[in-house]
Amino acid sequence: MTLTLPGVPGAGSATDDAEALAAIARHGRPLAAPEDALDALAARIGGAGTRFALLGEASHGTHEFYALRADLTRRLIEDGALDAVAIEGDWPDAWRVNRYVRGLGGDTSATAALGGFERFPTWMWRNTVVLEFVEWLRAFNAARPPGTRVGFYGLDLYSLFGFIAAVLRYLDRSDPQAAARARDRYACFDRFRDDSHAYGQAAAYGWLDPHCEDAVVAQLVELQRQGEGAPAAGEDDPDAHFQAAQNARLVRNAERYYRSMFRGRVSSWNLRDGHMAETLEALDGHLRQRLGRPPRFAVWAHNSHLGDARATEMGTGQGELNLGQLVRERHDGEAFALGFSTYTGHVTAASAWDAPGATERVRPGLPDSWEALLHEALRRQGGAPALWLPLRDAPALAEALAEARLQRAIGVVYAPQTERWSHYYHARLPAQFDALWHIDATHALQPLADPPGAQPAGASPEPPATFPEAV
Repeated sequence: MTLTLPGVPGAGSATDDAEALAAIARHGRPLAAPEDALDALAARIGGAGTRFALLGEASHGTHEFYALRADLTRRLIEDGALDAVAIEGDWPDAWRVNRYVRGLGGDTSATAALGGFERFPTWMWRNTVVLEFVEWLRAFNAARPPGTRVGFYGLDLYSLFGFIAAVLRYLDRSDPQAAARARDRYACFDRFRDDSHAYGQAAAYGWLDPHCEDAVVAQLVELQRQGEGAPAAGEDDPDAHFQAAQNARLVRNAERYYRSMFRGRVSSWNLRDGHMAETLEALDGHLRQRLGRPPRFAVWAHNSHLGDARATEMGTGQGELNLGQLVRERHDGEAFALGFSTYTGHVTAASAWDAPGATERVRPGLPDSWEALLHEALRRQGGAPALWLPLRDAPALAEALAEARLQRAIGVVYAPQTERWSHYYHARLPAQFDALWHIDATHALQPLADPPGAQPAGASPEPPATFPEAV
């Protein structure tokens, strides 16, 4: 059956299932175990010219996606092909982990360093896979000179009030007079009592004067003009000023994001992914100065953020852009996007916003979906548990799979009762990703216990991570 995808070039003109299955049999690579693709993918991604390894996930709660992505990243780091890991997580929370893996700060374990991820959904980054990876990265870095240690950074922008607090902490240490000016500028947020959702609503409906909008820009400009000089007295991190300037930029962008949230999904989505791309660019420039060469990144985020939006109905039908598209546009030929998929299994997800995470059964992929097609391909090849598709490197395969099909995306909420409308969109796989790693049956991610002081589900004044898009 041929599916049509309005607004996507080429949709409705590609081959039927038989030709697609034949092409997968010729060019796809069935795996006796999912990890059997590690060597080939590491060699491909670590090859000359790749600076941005965009490593996706089809859900925020699948063990295999996290584990294989971490294993691939570890392999690339060991091969000297990476300088930094950037995640779909908030900058201050990830910066705490960054300090730990670089041998800085007061945290004595990865469990403690991950304690900053205390808002719903805590399992997204506080889980056993990330814990193991963070401990490994600290040990790996310990044998390297400080200036060459691999960092761990966040790209997201949800913690508006956390960003403000981080700017003030830095200025309190480095320049008390500047800290006083910053407190005066940020005072317009005080009456919202750490509730960025309430601020966004007030700003969007014109219940505020423009003072906050102007103030965050003024604070950012002041920090940027200071430049990155020697660390302040008592400061152990040479990147402290960069961190503070990033937080000031985050306040500006988060203020815009929450202001836009009530104007529609597309506006807030585009601001969020545009911000993540801007943060990645800032990191690129900062690390380039430190290393004296172009740095190389692994980016960990959902498929919907890293697969090129122009190949999906998100982009063609809804006007959405995403991080993967922006990286491809700005760094043509330097990015490699790897997607993940599964047919069935279990996932850690919530049933609604701020509900506790639980192990949920993932329904089999819908007919006419990529998940169903890949499941059938594996069944016809003897039932291997996984395969990977070298989409960029096999033009005949890409041509045979050019048809737009349904693709599943599970975020932090899983709603199987409305799965078609809640979790599927049409996508042209070869234009979306450079390769796809399919694991037919997957398992739920194992969360860590919530950190001390974490807000219980439903109690956090900040909107949950991934709000309102779910991914």
